[in-house]
Parts: sequence; structure tokens; C-alpha cells
Amino acid sequence: MVQRVARASVTVNGSTRVISRGLLVLLGVGKSDDAGKAAWLAAKTANLRIFPNEEGKFDLSLLSVKGEALVISQFTLYGDCAKGCRPDFGSAGLPEKAKPLYEAYVESLRSLGVPVKTGEFGAHMDVELLNDGPVTVLIER
Repeated sequence: MVQRVARASVTVNGSTRVISRGLLVLLGVGKSDDAGKAAWLAAKTANLRIFPNEEGKFDLSLLSVKGEALVISQFTLYGDCAKGCRPDFGSAGLPEKAKPLYEAYVESLRSLGVPVKTGEFGAHMDVELLNDGPVTVLIER
């Protein structure tokens, strides 16, 4: 899930990382995900045209506006609330698989020329953002 932001930050264990204009990426890794999907998702993120042109239309990508990305691991995106009142996270990738795919996504995004800051996989984090729009897009394949 990506959110267009004017700025965003994450604080982990007293250390804060901040981005200005760009995308806050909440990255969930599912059981069936693989390295190919991580690379595809990074390319989609970098090239997704959700920034406005001079006429206010979605026409510019993260790369074209020279924006930054803040990537946060978010297994709770796989919480299934269809039954009962407690989310079922059975579709989320296990940490030993999810962490390398999270790291592969981050490295793929960097290799495309996007400045990336991250949270810490599996840690409790405080995330703040100033939505720009708001614009929020769910990317799945």
C-alpha cells in the first residue's frame, strides 16, 4: 500500500528517519510472494504515476518528481477479518521468508534510483505522515 506524502517519518528505538515529498510504503509480504514479485513491485512503485502535473492530473512518478520512499514492513495488511473480531494473519509470510523479500524490495527500489529510508523489520515503530491529497493506492499482483 502506498500513500503519497508531503513528509513522513518513522521512529524506532529512539532513532527517527524522515523523508520529504514522496511515498510512504506499507509493505506486506504474503506466503506466496517471491523475489520476482518484490522486483516487480519496486518497479511499479517507482513508476506509478500518482503525482500531479502542472494541470493537476496524475501524470508524474516518484522518479520523475525525484521523491523519496519510506518503506515500513506491515504484516498486518494480511489480517483477514472475515470471521470473528480478531484478525487472522495466516496468509502473511513467516518472518524468515518475509524479511529477505522486504530487503529485496528495498534494494530493488534503490537500484532504480529512489532514495529509500526504512523502518526496522519486526520492530514496534511510530510512523507519522502528512498525506498529500490524500492519495492511497493498493498495489497487488
